[in-house]
Amino acid sequence: MRVQYSKGAQASEELIQLHRRTSEEAAGGRKVNVMLIFPPDWYPSEPYLSLPTLTAVLRAAGHAVVQKDVNLEMYDWYFSEDFLKKVLRRVPQQLDRLRKLAKKRDLEEWERDLQLALCDLTRERIAELARKAEEAKRIVRSQDFYDIDKLEWAVNTFREVTAVISLVYAPARICMPPMETDLSYKVYVSSEIMDAVQDQQVNVYRDVFEHLVKPAIEAEKPDVIGISIVLQQQLFSTMTFCALIKQHFPNIHVTIGGNTVTRLRDVLPQSPLFAYFDSAVFYEGETAFLQLVEAVGAGRSLDGVPNVLYRDASGVHTSTLTYSEDMEALPPPDFDGLPLDKYFLPDKILPYLATRGCYWGRCEFCDHGEGYTAGYRTKKIQQILDEVQRLRDKHRVRHFHFTDESYPPALFRKLCRGLIERRMDIAWTTHMRYEKSLLDEPVWEDAKRAGLKYLHVGYESGNERVLKLMDKATTTDVITRSLQLSAKAGIWNHAMGFFGFPGETREEALDSVRFLAKNKDIVHSVGFGTFDLSRHTPVAKNPEKWGVTPYINPEWDLALDYYYTVKQGLSIEEAEQVFEEFERNHPSNWDLRIFIREYIFLYVARFGLRALPALQFDAAKAGSGAPPSLEAKVC
Repeated sequence: MRVQYSKGAQASEELIQLHRRTSEEAAGGRKVNVMLIFPPDWYPSEPYLSLPTLTAVLRAAGHAVVQKDVNLEMYDWYFSEDFLKKVLRRVPQQLDRLRKLAKKRDLEEWERDLQLALCDLTRERIAELARKAEEAKRIVRSQDFYDIDKLEWAVNTFREVTAVISLVYAPARICMPPMETDLSYKVYVSSEIMDAVQDQQVNVYRDVFEHLVKPAIEAEKPDVIGISIVLQQQLFSTMTFCALIKQHFPNIHVTIGGNTVTRLRDVLPQSPLFAYFDSAVFYEGETAFLQLVEAVGAGRSLDGVPNVLYRDASGVHTSTLTYSEDMEALPPPDFDGLPLDKYFLPDKILPYLATRGCYWGRCEFCDHGEGYTAGYRTKKIQQILDEVQRLRDKHRVRHFHFTDESYPPALFRKLCRGLIERRMDIAWTTHMRYEKSLLDEPVWEDAKRAGLKYLHVGYESGNERVLKLMDKATTTDVITRSLQLSAKAGIWNHAMGFFGFPGETREEALDSVRFLAKNKDIVHSVGFGTFDLSRHTPVAKNPEKWGVTPYINPEWDLALDYYYTVKQGLSIEEAEQVFEEFERNHPSNWDLRIFIREYIFLYVARFGLRALPALQFDAAKAGSGAPPSLEAKVC
């Protein structure tokens, strides 16, 4: 099923320019102060591209922009003596809360365990943790990172510290990796998010606001604050920030945007969460947010600004206009103002996006096309090369993450040749499909010479019928040959897939397992899970075609995934069983001591595929420790 891009009337370039002139005239040329925030929780290993992309467009129009990666600053603060002293001060409060609770009812076993653990949080224990946390940060930011024993110790220290932090915010669970953090409220229910915002016991983001966000706002005095939401989990921190900004700075216009907002654009107007912010940008944000900023600066209505939801005295309104960016007209991302040396890496990695949308756009399980109002677009190869070279030289960086949804074959060939001809000397990682047109050995020799080190590839399934059902337009022969050629060129292959696509049988799911096991020497790592019925996927939009019955709970107003049953094939529970068997019985070479993609990328960039044995989990050395999960993770 080809993705359909027909989501509202298209705003013309002439209309966009007319609105901008109107704003400039109304504002008398006044420039707007903008603060952009990237909220928790995300792994603090590289900048997320949304802020630098918006910053470049806003600064080109003459506006003042402060970029604030609150996620990075929060983790830097978590792993510090200052924050851990705060943890110590909260211990008596938490014990007192549990004592009062015990007078009302019998404590549950986990609550009694929590009491005992809190009693062990002495001043000496906190001081020791603070020393370890600072040393762990030093390791991940220095060349000691490349000593795998030290790196593993540092990552385990981060886990140990967040586990201790969790004790004083319980029943919340603060985690490393961040995506497992749980405030004990449902993120898919507006009312529960609002309860979490007000919950001073579990909501660590209230403290983050007081320590990191509020002082920055007081210092910078922005007219507009924009917050970019990538994962739905970030709604907790974002809504906390929005609510507190409105409480302390009611005259600042607060807008939210990003991937999650786009997916929730049809339900947000009815959500009570809209009381916390003034507007939301959906789909592509550069032109829309610029128009919004200039309208706010001019004191003009947001009526006519594309890609926005906004609230005024008469209610919440949705723009009927949409706008898609001309990739060639966009400036390169602007990272100025971000503390690039403070990310949890020894060598900087910069993200870069050359395309919008997916050139294939037909996978039946995928909802990435939901983020765009126009089809696949790309910058020209010379522009791409010029911008990458400019970023390399300006920031003295040689590691790049090309974050395109799937790099197109023709552009991939041109990119590799261009990087070689310019002697760019960079190392890079990207995301691709298995393509029959890329089965020539010289293609992969060029990729090697161009600096490609690490590939994320959508493997999905090792069964021919299931691949056809998914409309992947590839075969196991093509996948095998691609793996062989890329591995021969010294490129790390990370295969991503899942069990339980509608109609897939248990035997077909096991074909995926057998295929991976057969090719275990050329599949260097895997990220697996089970099929999710996301509400914007082709399967969810045509459930009858797939024999799927979704169960939609009207109280779960922000749900992005549905529970479902199937007429044929694996149920959700049966797919989970296959995955659990895979977790227990897969080849041991995929059990890695670290799983953070940027960390693996840097190791492969430094050592090549010979880094694999050092990265592999050794059960004998680990004692009773369990290997990391193979479940696909964002980080």
